[in-house]
Amino acid sequence: MLQIAGLIIVLVLVGGGLVVTGGPAAMQALPFELALIGGAAFGTVLLGNSPDVAREAFAGFGRAFRGARWQKADYADLFVLLGTLMRQAKRGGFVAIEADIETPEESAIFQAAPRILEDPAARTLICDAFRLMALDLADPARADARMEQAIHAQLDRRLKAVGALNTLADALPALGIVAAVLGIIRTMSAIDQDPAILGVMIGAALLGTFLGVFLAYGLVGPIAARYAQIVEEEAGFLDTVRSVISHFGEGVAPALAVELARTSVPPRLQPDPMPASPVRLHRAA
Repeated sequence: MLQIAGLIIVLVLVGGGLVVTGGPAAMQALPFELALIGGAAFGTVLLGNSPDVAREAFAGFGRAFRGARWQKADYADLFVLLGTLMRQAKRGGFVAIEADIETPEESAIFQAAPRILEDPAARTLICDAFRLMALDLADPARADARMEQAIHAQLDRRLKAVGALNTLADALPALGIVAAVLGIIRTMSAIDQDPAILGVMIGAALLGTFLGVFLAYGLVGPIAARYAQIVEEEAGFLDTVRSVISHFGEGVAPALAVELARTSVPPRLQPDPMPASPVRLHRAA
């Protein structure tokens, strides 16, 4: 994966440079400085965010390397799922899909798209939209407005986590300076020692500044940027759901509603056109 390759390159080059230039003294001080700066960084995230945002921010480190959740096959499953629900609703009314949207866990239609079924945001968005359309047939725009609100709320929560990571990246150089100041204080308390000893202690103190800057601009900052891209890409999946159901609510035929949304999906994620019949209930090949 590209992000893992980038991480290895950064660690090898910067870590190798530290080993070559810092020597044994830097290696001995490295665990203490990392623990000090890392612990303070962890605490600042907890201090400045709600538990949900902090949890999402920490999860962002893993998500940045795993990549976006939704892939091309998931979009194919989504269009099959929505197409099937829309066709049944058009033929037999919304009562025909009532059991599917009320208990999606027991629905054969949803079970044919297990990754969508397992995702609370996507599953809830689909079920709530069809449920609202069934309750208010005279105003399908109400369902579209509700979907926009749900997507915005989901996006806002995750962008707060991105903001927390960016704030952490901004704070890390200052935390590195704090670690350096503590090292200088320790050095000053041993000012009567030999210059060789003082040199080692000053070098260990400056290591804190190095680590703060490196962690900010070499790791956390890029991870925050990558996580922001993933958040936006995954929001696009939910917006595709909104697009299909909104077109259907406006009276567009199910096949055309799916095709209109499919053509707006990014090319690398865009599945092949769906045949008009028969309706597929399983993952597209």
